[in-house]
Amino acid sequence: MGLRLKFNLVLLAILAAGLAASAYVSWTLLQRNAREEVLRNGGLMMEAALAIRGYTVRQVKPHIDPLLAETFIPQAVPAYAAVETLSELRKMHPDYAYREATLNPTNLRDRASDWEADIVRAFRDSAERKEIIGERDTPTGRMLYIARPIRIKDPACLACHSVPPAAPASMLKVYGEANGFGWKLDEVIGSQIVTVPMQHPIANARQTFFSFMTALGITFASTMLVLNLLLEWLIIRPITRMSQAADEVSTGNFAVPEFAATGRDEVAVLGASFNRMRRSLAKAMELIG
Repeated sequence: MGLRLKFNLVLLAILAAGLAASAYVSWTLLQRNAREEVLRNGGLMMEAALAIRGYTVRQVKPHIDPLLAETFIPQAVPAYAAVETLSELRKMHPDYAYREATLNPTNLRDRASDWEADIVRAFRDSAERKEIIGERDTPTGRMLYIARPIRIKDPACLACHSVPPAAPASMLKVYGEANGFGWKLDEVIGSQIVTVPMQHPIANARQTFFSFMTALGITFASTMLVLNLLLEWLIIRPITRMSQAADEVSTGNFAVPEFAATGRDEVAVLGASFNRMRRSLAKAMELIG
């Protein structure tokens, strides 16, 4: 096994280990950053929904409440306002969704699906739980969801959702008496759920990873090429010439020129030592002859 092969095997092992470590670290970081980006997007949607709810309660509802006796106006309901406003977002970004999934909703469009109902029950089973974050596969790709409980904290809510006789007649005309009643104070009746697509950040992370690894691979290959050229020029060629000169001297041919030892590196020192040995051997052979 030649010096070049040994050198390249060791170098290849080191570069392969470095490439593998770089791949693992970069992929882990890019995946983490992609998930954090999705979480930020979902968090912004959730905060937007809370802001819409708060605005409706403070700025809209007080002006519309006096009209509810004659006409029910759903836009005055905070949940309705938040869902309707964020539904506009879906026209441009259909993969983003905001739901106020409820087990027993007044508006049947808010009825929780099976997986949403599981989240609501999880909040009911664990009162101290404030948020659930998870992932699920859908026909359009993998989605991340952020869920927070909807808990009845304001007794005023029970004016519309305790029993049908207590609810405004205008609301009963719109939604009937079959749904949205029997709620209790401090009960979790549903969950705010934001769903955000993961495929775009993950695809961006994958593209960045492949670009980074390609650039790193080219850098490693270039480094290996340059090191091999330096090895050839600084080590292998001088040692090969020295070996050939030693072969000639060993057969008694002292006519070969001395090794050109320039510089102060180890190869130059070895060449100078070889030249001294050659001269000493030549003199010894002359004395013997």
